[in-house]
Amino acid sequence: MVDEAVVSKPARPQIALPKAVIVRREDLTPDLWKMWLQPEVPFTFKPGQYCTIGLEGIERAYSIVSAPHEPYLELFIELVPHGELTPRLWKLQVGDKVSIRPRAKGIFTFEPKWPNHVMVATVTGVVPYVSILRDYLHTGRAGHRFYILQGASYHDEFAYDKELGEYARRHPDWITYIPTVSRPHEERNKGWTGQTGRVNLILEGYLQRWGLSPQDTLIYACGHPGMIEDVKARLIPKGWKVKEERFWK
Repeated sequence: MVDEAVVSKPARPQIALPKAVIVRREDLTPDLWKMWLQPEVPFTFKPGQYCTIGLEGIERAYSIVSAPHEPYLELFIELVPHGELTPRLWKLQVGDKVSIRPRAKGIFTFEPKWPNHVMVATVTGVVPYVSILRDYLHTGRAGHRFYILQGASYHDEFAYDKELGEYARRHPDWITYIPTVSRPHEERNKGWTGQTGRVNLILEGYLQRWGLSPQDTLIYACGHPGMIEDVKARLIPKGWKVKEERFWK
């Protein structure tokens, strides 16, 4: 049976959303790219938050790479071949526009009450950590330690390894960056000499190596839901606090 009251209800008017123009694009792999946007209206956010962009009426949320002081919104996006939005975004070039919700959202932000911050990510999950560190350095804050542990299948998926590695070299006393590949024997990883293994499987070993404890350390987990669930299953029963942000495909 059809509810006649619902059928006769007036349709809600479509609200025109602000636009953002693509000012720069950088392709990294056949399915990963960076994109810089200039919103047509003022857009404010906190490091670690996300923006909602869209095309042809389809919208998705993307964490913001850039820090609030930067002139453009930087995004790091993975192409989902059968997705609704990313195949459309993949075709866009500099000068094209997307819609953008006027407010950033999200609570996956820096919590300064903790002295130690262990930031675990898979591929694009590193995005909010880059934003947090850029802002932390720009504002001249001090007194915290950051440990970024990023996993990927292939080493060319580490889009911000040079930047994070440089932070670690400049500030070795309070920034550590460890990238790890999970498929070290495949041809695409030929020449890789760094850490290997799934990031969720090597995390506890690094927590011990770094001498961290649940009393003074916050664990952030961002990226693939399976990785996050495994990190939580391993650490929460042992007293660690885990803050999470999932990337659904």
